[in-house]
Amino acid sequence: MLHKKKEHPKEKSRLHPRNKNRIRYDFKQLIEICPELIPFVIKNKYDDETIDFANSDAVKLLNRALLMHYYNLNYWDIPENYECPPIPGRADYIHHIADLLRQSNYGKIPIGSNITCLDIGVGANCIYPIIGNNEYAWSFIGSDIDPVAIDSAKKIVELNTCLQGKIECILQDNPKDFFYGVIPKEGVVDLSICNPPFHASAKEAYEGNMRKTRSLTNDKSSKLCLNFEAKSNELWCDGGEERFVRNIIHQSKKFSKSCFWFSSLISKEANLKSVYKALKLAKAVAVETIPMGQGNKKSRIVAWTFLTKEEQQQWKNTRWNKKLKQKE
Repeated sequence: MLHKKKEHPKEKSRLHPRNKNRIRYDFKQLIEICPELIPFVIKNKYDDETIDFANSDAVKLLNRALLMHYYNLNYWDIPENYECPPIPGRADYIHHIADLLRQSNYGKIPIGSNITCLDIGVGANCIYPIIGNNEYAWSFIGSDIDPVAIDSAKKIVELNTCLQGKIECILQDNPKDFFYGVIPKEGVVDLSICNPPFHASAKEAYEGNMRKTRSLTNDKSSKLCLNFEAKSNELWCDGGEERFVRNIIHQSKKFSKSCFWFSSLISKEANLKSVYKALKLAKAVAVETIPMGQGNKKSRIVAWTFLTKEEQQQWKNTRWNKKLKQKE
């Protein structure tokens, strides 16, 4: 039975204004650039074209099509059972953090290869560097403790001419380190980003993923969807998001002059109190909390810097405003 046609807004208003994914998916365009998507496009009960978001193959092909259509890739793939991230939300992080740089830089977003971003936990998908380089021409260092993920990210860079020489993927040998072995001695990065493991245990991750699968399928007996069955270091770690971010904050203090803005996604609002406490103990000079929203999900970015006002002034004048283009 076909239901009465549902009126959809032309744009996803909760996404960042510069997010290319605000407009509803045009499957005709996506299929044209990525024909492999064809078998996965279906009609919902309102006769709208969509995909089955509980089908990992469908989600991966949709991601590939979006990256080819909006971000100029000609190749993108990930190994089986690795995270297939929602691109709109990842793009929002990049745009919001760019706005934070603008706030620190006379109202102009610094763009160009001289701006370097460290992605802690780049993953097999390499999504943040892809979007950040395409949107703002930033250089990226992507680190990960998983050699398979690093090999996958390197392959994505190597097989896309537009990314070659712009993204460096580094295997982090010590899983307890975030900056040692990644930021070169005497080197600097302009910002660091991170999407930390969400759950505190394998059991918690499994239960959370079951809830997602059942929500998508409306089937209480539904088996775990492979789209959510990512590798353990992607979904969970001891202490979960809270401990992971507190550890980043603790280590960032030792690199206080090597990075302008450190940042992390915080998915659980309940973790903010602990994060703010850790930042106070670390004596961060400034802390910013940036709300984000996609669909019914709410999250936020917490960013911090240890640079004094004078050091910030020197940084932006010597790195961001020395023969650099600016984006309004």
